[in-house]
Amino acid sequence: MELLVATRNKKKLEEIREILIGLPFRVTSLDNYRDLPVIVEDGTTFEENAVKKAATIALYTKRFVLGEDSGLEVAALKNRPGVFSARYAGPEATDKKNNTKLLRALRGVPAGRRGARYRCVVALADGRGLLGVVSGSCRGTISRRCRGSSGFGYDPVFIVPKYNKTFAELGPGIKHRVSHRSRALAKARRLMESYLKKNT
Repeated sequence: MELLVATRNKKKLEEIREILIGLPFRVTSLDNYRDLPVIVEDGTTFEENAVKKAATIALYTKRFVLGEDSGLEVAALKNRPGVFSARYAGPEATDKKNNTKLLRALRGVPAGRRGARYRCVVALADGRGLLGVVSGSCRGTISRRCRGSSGFGYDPVFIVPKYNKTFAELGPGIKHRVSHRSRALAKARRLMESYLKKNT
């Protein structure tokens, strides 16, 4: 059975594939299809964006679709960048530009006030409608500089307190066990297994 992940982010797709390994799905993405509707991520919450992605693409393709939205909430910045995480530095944002802007925004903020939370919401849908929405989060702190070379997004600045290392330093082995995305997908896996039983 096919699982269509409603993303064009190759690094995110690769991570989802790695976390969901063992499930009997052929994982595809928006890049495998032509003439799909453009999804404007204009929701005010991660849930709204994830549901919009899953429901829109499922309705159009009649496939089993996973929509995901995730981002970073920094307490000292009133939970920004939040839903704007991917485009925090503007329309031409890159991971490097986003991290640079974040570190500048936190310049002078002491260690005790650099708390943050990575959040992820996953929505599942097929041609008949929305099947479920789950979420996961991971708490940490923001470093004073980029550290490590693994991962993507804000991984070089997000420190996991248990290890005192950023996700970019820890690498996928540990990240896939404790991250916001892995926690959300662990819940989604149960929904997928139930869906498989009913539809195969």
